Amino acid sequence: MPAHRSKSEKNEEEIQLRRDPYDVLGVSRSSTDQEIKTAYRKLALKYHPDKNANDPKSADMFNEITYSYNILSDPDKRQQYDSAGFEAVEAENQDLELDLSSLGAMNTMFAAIFSKLGVPIKTIVSATVLEEAINGSVPTLPLTLGKSVSRKVEKQCAHFYSIRITEKEAQAGIVCRVQSADKSKFKLLYFDQDENGGLYLALQEDSAKKGKLTSAGMYFLGFPVYKLDQPSNTMIKRDPDAAFFKKLEGFQPCEISELKAGVHTFAVYGDNFFKSANYTIEVLCAGSFVDEKENLRVVEAQISSKRTEISKFESEYKQVIAQFTEMTNKYAQEMQTIDELLKQRNEIHASYTVTSQTKRNSSSRSKKKVVLKDEKKASIKDGSKKKWYNIQVKLDKRKPG
Repeated sequence: MPAHRSKSEKNEEEIQLRRDPYDVLGVSRSSTDQEIKTAYRKLALKYHPDKNANDPKSADMFNEITYSYNILSDPDKRQQYDSAGFEAVEAENQDLELDLSSLGAMNTMFAAIFSKLGVPIKTIVSATVLEEAINGSVPTLPLTLGKSVSRKVEKQCAHFYSIRITEKEAQAGIVCRVQSADKSKFKLLYFDQDENGGLYLALQEDSAKKGKLTSAGMYFLGFPVYKLDQPSNTMIKRDPDAAFFKKLEGFQPCEISELKAGVHTFAVYGDNFFKSANYTIEVLCAGSFVDEKENLRVVEAQISSKRTEISKFESEYKQVIAQFTEMTNKYAQEMQTIDELLKQRNEIHASYTVTSQTKRNSSSRSKKKVVLKDEKKASIKDGSKKKWYNIQVKLDKRKPG
């Protein structure tokens, strides 16, 4: 009869069978966040269940790809894995990236509820949309530079736009921005053309709340423009120091810094759980934003430099904190030792004082009893004498003596 394995033994066996996330995604340990995202999207599209029906091996591969990406896409989990392997991230809740189009109504509802409660729910573009783009079967609407278009896109669907830019406009720089006054969730996508004439997803920006609206933007200005992925609120609350030092880790340059002259394709993807997304899209030439471009170049260069400085400062800070912790622990120990010694001293003093007082009181009482006894005897003797000498003799004065 085979021996029953404990749950921990089974988990340990599963961990040992897992492949290195870097090997799964085909990236190196020094790969940037953007390189990891790109590798994940290509593999996820290749092995997506929608494209590989009734193929359990593709389904397993898709799950492995998703799990690996969930580790490497999170700076905190990636660092934990690099330092201690799978066991370091096992206790953490993985923030899965979900394809909402492949979820049932009930699962989508639960995802929406968790999102409302503040649990981060990452979503990916529907494989159906990506496959249609690759096959070149998506309708594309033309955009005019500098003119905005307002529309409504259904959930898990996308509106594709094409825009032609000149050499001069390309050199000046291009900005694509999307806004939603209804605070709808959406993704701004940029597609590049592949060798077969289809479109593949090259860049993606999730909408973010900014004041009274949600917005997303892409900047192609001829110099490295950075994206910033902020630490999660959970991490900030759990470890503010770690969140501070990781704040600039997500500051990574976009893969594409400029667009060549020609036709380019953008898309807006409806990312709401149940309803459509209202939005306005606009593509601008950055030629009239000379000062803003220069300021952006300077500030982002400073942030990039600061990221390097903070990385060095982190090790110094940790050393100081370790020393401070050591000193505060010693302080607490010394304080406790002193308090204990003073307590012992007070107890000894109190014991001495109480014992001496008791002895004196006892001695005093015993002496008092002796004195009283002697005094009583003396008083008796004195009393008898007084009685003897105080006998009044009555003399009869009438009789002659």
